[in-house]
Amino acid sequence: MYMNIETSANELLNKFPTVKKLVKRTYQLGMYAISPKIKSEGDIEKISPDDGMEYFFGYYDKSPWDASDRYMLCLRAKNTYKSVSPKEPAEIILFDTQDNNSYKVLGKTSTWNVQQGCMLQWLGPDYTNKIVYNDYRNGKYCSVILDISANEEKIISRPVYSVSQDGKVALSLDFSRLHRLRKGYGYSNLSDSTQDEKCPDKPCIWHINLTNGKVKPLLKYTDFYHFEPRMEMKDAEHKVNHIMLNPSGDRFMVLHRWINGSSKYTRLVTVNTDGTDMYNLSDDNMTSHCCWKNDSEILAFAHKNDKGNGYFLMKNKTQQYQHIWPELASDGHPSYSPDGSMVVTDTYPDRTRISKVFAIQNNNVKTIAKVFAPFKYDNNLRCDLHPRWNRTGDKVCIDSVFEGKRALYIIRGILVGKR
Repeated sequence: MYMNIETSANELLNKFPTVKKLVKRTYQLGMYAISPKIKSEGDIEKISPDDGMEYFFGYYDKSPWDASDRYMLCLRAKNTYKSVSPKEPAEIILFDTQDNNSYKVLGKTSTWNVQQGCMLQWLGPDYTNKIVYNDYRNGKYCSVILDISANEEKIISRPVYSVSQDGKVALSLDFSRLHRLRKGYGYSNLSDSTQDEKCPDKPCIWHINLTNGKVKPLLKYTDFYHFEPRMEMKDAEHKVNHIMLNPSGDRFMVLHRWINGSSKYTRLVTVNTDGTDMYNLSDDNMTSHCCWKNDSEILAFAHKNDKGNGYFLMKNKTQQYQHIWPELASDGHPSYSPDGSMVVTDTYPDRTRISKVFAIQNNNVKTIAKVFAPFKYDNNLRCDLHPRWNRTGDKVCIDSVFEGKRALYIIRGILVGKR
């Protein structure tokens, strides 16, 4: 009953974001006051130290672990609850989980946000010595490939968004426009040069050759506007977000979003990495978080007109899909284990400010962790759990604030049996 009422209220209030925040906060305060209090449940181990700083990795589509599952990457910052994209630098930290979680500082970045960090990640195909992350240098956004063992940098002239598993290709988008239109996901160092244009005839996605550093524009906002246009797109403000390359690196998914007054629309589009063969995979107004299962299937939390909201497994370049795990009716951040046999996903804080992490195998859904989210971390400044797999698929990592600050945690006990 609660879920149905909350879903209906959420849909009604989406057109009034300021009112929605007030109603949500009031409702959660009341429910929290009368609910049992927990900070955390599950086999959870803290990796980051209690030194007054805040630690977090970022998004759910990449792993903080190296190939050996010994070393973990994350960011360290003084404060992550006052600005969604602080201009103060954050440090890049390397933890050694086989040496009492000792760590060293690898460098710093001046361009990051509270949801996706600086796109910090190990660089394939070996995931051992090289990392890549975004930075702001000489008045421009860039990405940095750092060879840890040699302490040598290679500077790429655009920031990365999605990186291929072989480490040869990356895709980028307009982080300044994204910051203006979706707080917490873009960068604030440079103002949006397209802010007066609702649908710029300018690049929105770039292709990056990480081997030779060459960058070329791939698609424009107008390319998305003119592709299977809808009447709601006219006079709307357009953006793209959440690019993800498939395992082979020859095709990517992207969310094309447009805002028309108080109405918001999203469709899931897939494209070849040379910008050709665009396909409209899901166009029922809402697609949220996605991941590739393999080169031909995508798992997404989305809306389907005949099914409602839920997790759907879609076959690329077709209109075939399956509604799976109908008991999971709330949005989360899903990803497949390295061998493809399991899925891990999470929830946003519920009416009592508790978020959950689920592990799923053979349609069995197991709750592997519950954590509390303090009210200080809310709305655009929230701390999503963003569960990510290690390389062997026997544990996951989350960011959480249940101890009062952003911190890095490992969850074990992933094996799924009957609930």
